[in-house]
Amino acid sequence: MTSKRVFDVVASTLGLLALSPLLVAIAVLIKLDSKGPVFYRGDRVGKDGRSFRIFKFRTMVPNAESLGGSSTPEDDPRLTRVGKALRRRKLDELPQLMNVLTGDMSFVGPRPQVRWAVDRYTDKEMALLSVRPGITDYASLRFSNEEEILRGAADPDQAYLELIAPEKVRLGLEYVRTRSFWVDMKLICLTLGRVFDGGRQR
Repeated sequence: MTSKRVFDVVASTLGLLALSPLLVAIAVLIKLDSKGPVFYRGDRVGKDGRSFRIFKFRTMVPNAESLGGSSTPEDDPRLTRVGKALRRRKLDELPQLMNVLTGDMSFVGPRPQVRWAVDRYTDKEMALLSVRPGITDYASLRFSNEEEILRGAADPDQAYLELIAPEKVRLGLEYVRTRSFWVDMKLICLTLGRVFDGGRQR
């Protein structure tokens, strides 16, 4: 087991234990706010192209995927009231600690994509699948306001491909090339700082 994997297992276990009261409180708010499950489990592509189910707190109405695309603008009508608040603070991402614990994800790595986005990768971009996807990376910090960028888009998926995807892929490849334990620690610290700062870009 690599040092990165040891860190992921220990930190995700401690994180789930420490945050359990918050996780329960969020689950209760979701159930009180709207009908449907507490968790969203979407299909994503992980290391070596293997599919897995990502855990997130549900922030949309039930069956949202049948009502719209994969990309979510800030003004998406599918978002619930509690869902908007969770996304603003990135709290909907907390259940991904379970994905980190099981080994489908890591704390740091390129964000996992839906299959249709991966199918568009060039041979060079397939290097993104050589590492475990992560909760955060350079692109997560660069596009912490992704939903704001997509606001008002007639076709959010197309807007994502044009305005966000190219730079996100470039930053993901940069992480793959330069990754190290210390780079991971730096990105984790920067991400925590962004969360406590309310997700605002500097």
